[in-house]
Amino acid sequence: MNRREFLAGTLAAVQNERRPNILFCIADDWAFPHAGIYGDKVVQTPVFDRVARQGVLFTHAFSAAPSCTPSRAAIVTGQAPHRLEEGGNLWGFLPKKFPVYTELLEAAGYAVGFTRKGWGPGDFGAGGRARNPAGQPFKDFAGFLKAAPADRPFCFWFGSTDPHRAYERDSGVKSGMRPEDVTVPPFWPDTPEVRRDILDYYFEVQRFDREVGELLQLVEAAGKSENTLVIITADNGWPFPRAKANLYDAGTRQPFAVRWPARVKAGRTIDDFVTLADLAPTFLEAAGLKPLAEMTGRSVLGLATGAEKPGRRNQVFVERERHANVRKGDQSYPARAVRTREFLYIRNLRADRWPAGDPELYHSVGPFGDCDDSPTKQYILARRDEKHFRLCFEKRPAEELYDLRKDPHQLDNVAGRPQYAAARRRLRETLDRWMRETADPRATSEDDRWDRYPYFGKPAK
Repeated sequence: MNRREFLAGTLAAVQNERRPNILFCIADDWAFPHAGIYGDKVVQTPVFDRVARQGVLFTHAFSAAPSCTPSRAAIVTGQAPHRLEEGGNLWGFLPKKFPVYTELLEAAGYAVGFTRKGWGPGDFGAGGRARNPAGQPFKDFAGFLKAAPADRPFCFWFGSTDPHRAYERDSGVKSGMRPEDVTVPPFWPDTPEVRRDILDYYFEVQRFDREVGELLQLVEAAGKSENTLVIITADNGWPFPRAKANLYDAGTRQPFAVRWPARVKAGRTIDDFVTLADLAPTFLEAAGLKPLAEMTGRSVLGLATGAEKPGRRNQVFVERERHANVRKGDQSYPARAVRTREFLYIRNLRADRWPAGDPELYHSVGPFGDCDDSPTKQYILARRDEKHFRLCFEKRPAEELYDLRKDPHQLDNVAGRPQYAAARRRLRETLDRWMRETADPRATSEDDRWDRYPYFGKPAK
């Protein structure tokens, strides 16, 4: 961190009396397009929809990694997970040497706090930190507002645990949603069990939405809505097979809405590609601070306010290392990908390993343990029909390429077809260049350091 630049930015921010409050609302395992404003006909998200209408709705937002801990590490640091050492794994730690936006804002005079799930899961103390990177813990947002000095702007992280599993069975049906209204993605069997499982997920999405509404009411009651930057999103995709912990859109594409009445014109939709690693530089820029040079993310504030011309951000990069500890030898399943409007190109760097974890229990979760247990998972494993078991659990080739214009659900790997050779070569080069430019250790060597990092998750009973 360049201390002189940071202090200069801090001084400028202190002199700026219009620094916004920041309310960051992050769901746990909520995927695009599961919100009414995106066209989902079943799940009801009136709060998210209203915030999007009052501000800006993003249609191509992606997590940096489809796994809680590395995704959240990218959020707080503004850096790609592969740059964060132990921070690139689930149930690891984020070394103190990596600055986080919460501490930078606090140094600039912000009151900073969080509730429920912040950075993690993991052991922040093992990284040399005295508290969670998301900030000072509070029981709830109301308590934080009461404690925060009235003459200072605030930055608060509301980390819901919805819609993370486990679910109350049939909670969705009991709430009035109907299984026959559900659209089942083609990579799962269309059965009553799967439909009801999706409704249970929707039930918790709706609970998250209601709770965000309660927070916004507190902001309104405090007279702070006009100058509060609100961002609502989630850390990774939904907790189902071939979704969370995978580099397909079901694992990485997120709902994303921004509202800031003082500066963001309402009623806009932005199709540019953004990632959650863009949040840290966004928050710093909004506060009048200069994003750190080591941040690989780019502020989206210009897009949201109209200062940046849309149409120039046409790709994102996503990645994963070790999710749960579910392979013999503590092995990761390293993969990198580039997502454009036309294609998704994935490189599986250890294609000899099982992408969802070993078929038998190794340490955590259970068989195929990178996939959370669920009725959908159990249905597929009990029958092992060729299509769905292959898509969700079998080993994958070293390269995958999907033509999104013809195959939006990413089912048909065209990497080996001659007519796609030029696209495959171009995207491979694009991914290689990004890995080099962002100092990915796997760009230059057969580096399996993530297999050796500590794992703080409990073993399965």
